[in-house]
Amino acid sequence: MSQIDTFEAMLARGQDSDMLRYTLGNAYFNEQNFESAIQHLREAVVLKPDYSAAWRVLGRALAGDGQLQEAKAAFDQGEQVALGNGDKQTAKEINVFRKRVIKALDAATGDPEPGQ
Repeated sequence: MSQIDTFEAMLARGQDSDMLRYTLGNAYFNEQNFESAIQHLREAVVLKPDYSAAWRVLGRALAGDGQLQEAKAAFDQGEQVALGNGDKQTAKEINVFRKRVIKALDAATGDPEPGQ
């Protein structure tokens, strides 16, 4: 049984939690199954809106899935959450990923001026 199978079984038994959803989302993200990652990470931030690590991986999964506007929004929210929690390292990491998404958005729209 894979790690994902184990966690999915826990979820099926009703052991839902923000940590379980984050762990599942992160595992799916690592396998580049962005759709499943997004589903679980969105639930993680619903269960715990100040979960900055979940916001970071959610933004990365959305970006990986090509949902750049949604990724930027997740990174914006995640950065605010991280700063509010005093989690400076996560805020820095989120900002790096956010800048990459903004650059990709600008390239996709042909915008010569970098956006914010």
